[in-house]
Amino acid sequence: MVAPKTSHMHRRHLLLGAGALAFPFAFPAGEARADANPAEEFISSNIQAGFDILNDRALGAEERSRRFASFLLGLTDLKRVAMFLLGRYAASASPADLDAYVAAYRDYVLSVYQSYFALYAGQSLRVRSSRERAPGDYIVSTDMVGEGRPTQIDFRVRTDGAKPVLVDFAVDGVWLALTERDQFLSVLAQNNGDIQALTTHLGALEQR
Repeated sequence: MVAPKTSHMHRRHLLLGAGALAFPFAFPAGEARADANPAEEFISSNIQAGFDILNDRALGAEERSRRFASFLLGLTDLKRVAMFLLGRYAASASPADLDAYVAAYRDYVLSVYQSYFALYAGQSLRVRSSRERAPGDYIVSTDMVGEGRPTQIDFRVRTDGAKPVLVDFAVDGVWLALTERDQFLSVLAQNNGDIQALTTHLGALEQR
């Protein structure tokens, strides 16, 4: 079954409200908290690294895109997030359909981050605090500082694996993965749980 059409307005809401804010900030040197835990250190150092890649004008656009893609894939657990977004529909999908969906989700997320990064150049991200919600599962609270009121950005970081990974983030209390999950499940519900329809839907968004 064919995935439903998405309006331009809905697409802008999805990109700006869900996917555009994960890495577009510079963390000022020397502002890491003295008592920072591994999750806080992970956020502060990697935010700066992502910002530096996409603002390096010595690189061509293609090389900058390639480096950022490699950086992002090493920083996040995109497959874990992608599977979470499917909810109950993941259990009934074939391995081939799941692989195609994860690949489409990866390309979609990379496209969103790179397209909108420039909107936040010159901003700064300051770590305020963190809390461990479960063993190895941290929420790192930060403020994005620029013109106007600071924006609260919370990052969810898992430190219970071989290396820390970013699994979700929230802007003013709205979590990306939960927002995307509602949208993806809506597409699946309209297409009788067809993962291929969601994959096509993501591919269409990524091409616009």
